[in-house]
Amino acid sequence: MTESLYLISAVLFIFALKLFSRPSTAFRANNLAIGGMVLAIISAFNLKFADYDVVFYLVILVSAGLGVVVSNRVQMTQMPELVGIFNGLGGGASGAIAYVELSNSTLVLSDFSVAIFSMTIGVFTFSGSLIAVAKLRGKLNSFNATVINILSGVLLVGVITMLTTKIDYSTEYIIILSLLLGITRVVLIGGADMPVVIAFLNSLSGIAAMAAGFIVNSIILIIAGALVGASGIILTLLMCSAMNRTIYQVLKGGFGTTKINNEYEKDPISTSAEDIAIQLSYADSVVIVPGYGMAVAQAQSAVKELTNTLKSKNIEVKFAIHPVAGRMPGHMNVLLAEVDIDYEDMFTLEDINSEFSATDVVLVIGANDVVNPLARTDEDSPIYGMPILDVDMAKQVVVIKRSMSPGYAGIANPLFIEENTKMLFADAKEGLENIVKSFELV
Repeated sequence: MTESLYLISAVLFIFALKLFSRPSTAFRANNLAIGGMVLAIISAFNLKFADYDVVFYLVILVSAGLGVVVSNRVQMTQMPELVGIFNGLGGGASGAIAYVELSNSTLVLSDFSVAIFSMTIGVFTFSGSLIAVAKLRGKLNSFNATVINILSGVLLVGVITMLTTKIDYSTEYIIILSLLLGITRVVLIGGADMPVVIAFLNSLSGIAAMAAGFIVNSIILIIAGALVGASGIILTLLMCSAMNRTIYQVLKGGFGTTKINNEYEKDPISTSAEDIAIQLSYADSVVIVPGYGMAVAQAQSAVKELTNTLKSKNIEVKFAIHPVAGRMPGHMNVLLAEVDIDYEDMFTLEDINSEFSATDVVLVIGANDVVNPLARTDEDSPIYGMPILDVDMAKQVVVIKRSMSPGYAGIANPLFIEENTKMLFADAKEGLENIVKSFELV
């Protein structure tokens, strides 16, 4: 019976991953994943429920209760931080399992090596994820890159030395070095790379769990860990490709920390909500580009209202989603889906870029680096070569942004001063709501 539960659970996980590939089936995928996890937890008991005391079950109930409370209270804008915490807790749990097993002297050499590996990766993921969460919340910004890189290199050499020599080092030393390595490695990585870092740490948490599964002889933990590890690294590489960067360049850090002259040659063309409403009313096609500014302002409901208003006037509306817009993979898709934006209206960079030249108005909401034309034109730019949304090719561009401040890459965006661009300096939610109200006067 236990082996049957393993099999059913694994099948549910695999089907869930498949269904997660499309927004329209993601909700069903989530339910399948929940079902698979419930069966996986039950199978962990080996159907010997009487062998565990009351405290054990209380821990499970309290943990489940905390999960429900957190899921109900967390805001969509905080979802990247929540994912980072989950990554860290997953890695920490695997590291704890490995540490407990290492404390037993009955491990054979092969299991001992796997346990050390699982503990090291798990602890690294734990501390690195906590730093990622802090950076996502803007709590950690300025550090001496040279000093941190040297310290990180020393720590890495120390960990490798402990793992490869036959000297009997205390596992506590390895834990401390792994914790510090996770901190120093992630602390230098800029906010623009956080989507990639989150995906990478997610992969590491899966790898650590898979290794822990070998130690405790848990088939389902091996399967689940392998699925998370494989899917996480694939997503990491896809995100790197979307930024035209390598995983080494991301982990090296420093992106967006270079001091660059951000002076603009001229002032942008400012506009008002009323003028934008008039402009949109005469358009046949509109493409909306959401960015992190939309997430911060929680403006997705206002976006939905504007979309409904435009469609009621028979104006074609599409959404252009850059793969690294926001703070985690799929961030914009999640926010738009939350307010029931039609999945058919969301287009990837590859699908939408060829249509910008024929688009009447592009509405950029809080996006910056992903629409910066320097990625195509300036070889000295830190984002040169990064695939961007070619919004500057449209007939008219409207940017809703609170200021002219640079994005995560730390560079100015010449799109803002183009002749076909108008700037509405406002909070995204407030600006969109004012545009919708202005349609009554058009």
